[in-house]
Amino acid sequence: MYASLADARAEGITVSQASDDRLRLLIDEASRSIDRMTGWFFDPRQLDMWLDGRGTPTVELPVHPIRLDRLIVVGTEWSTQSDQLVVVGGPVQATVPMPRLTLRHGLTFPRGHANILATGLWGLTEDDGSPTGRTPLDIRRACLLLVMAHLPPLGDLDASADARNRWRIVEERTRDQSYKLSPAPNGKNLTGDPEVDEILARYLRPAGLGAV
Repeated sequence: MYASLADARAEGITVSQASDDRLRLLIDEASRSIDRMTGWFFDPRQLDMWLDGRGTPTVELPVHPIRLDRLIVVGTEWSTQSDQLVVVGGPVQATVPMPRLTLRHGLTFPRGHANILATGLWGLTEDDGSPTGRTPLDIRRACLLLVMAHLPPLGDLDASADARNRWRIVEERTRDQSYKLSPAPNGKNLTGDPEVDEILARYLRPAGLGAV
C-alpha cells in the first residue's frame, strides 16, 4: 500500500469517517487503482522476470529494477557486475527512465521466447538514500487523495459521485438541478480529480512497452 493509516489520519481523516479496517481497504484499493492506471508499481517486490532475447545488446524490462540478483540466459548464469552489464531503472530521481538491461563489450542477448530469467527486487521507487528507495511522495499523495474522494458512505452513490465530479462543475442551475462539467485537463481524465490526474500522468507507462 502506498500510504499508511498514520498518513491518512495525519490528513485529518477521523475514525468517525472511516474505521481502521475500512481505511486500510480504501488505501489498498487506491494503491491498486494507481498500479492499474499507470502500468507500474511503486514499492519494492521480489520477483522473477522472464524476458525475450532479440539478438541485440539491450532488452527492455517490464518493471524498474531496484536490485538485480541473478541473470540466467538460456540456462546459463551470466554476470550482473557493472563492468559486464548496464542496469537502468530505479531508484529513480528527477526523471523516470525506461527500464532496460544492456550488455557491454559487443555481447548480445540471443533470440528466443522467455529465454532470459532476471531475478531481483523490482519497483518504480524514488531515491531516498536507501538501497531500495521509497514510494514516490507524489504517488503517496495521489493515493491519499483517492482515499479522501471515496470517504462518503459506501452505500451513498450520489455522495461518492459528487465527490468525484465537484471539481469539474463550471455551471450549476439549482432550479432544475442541472449542471455542466468542464473537460478533463489535458484530455486525461484518469480519476476525475485534476491533482491526482496530473500526478499519475507523469508516470504513465509508454504504449507498447509490454505487460508486467
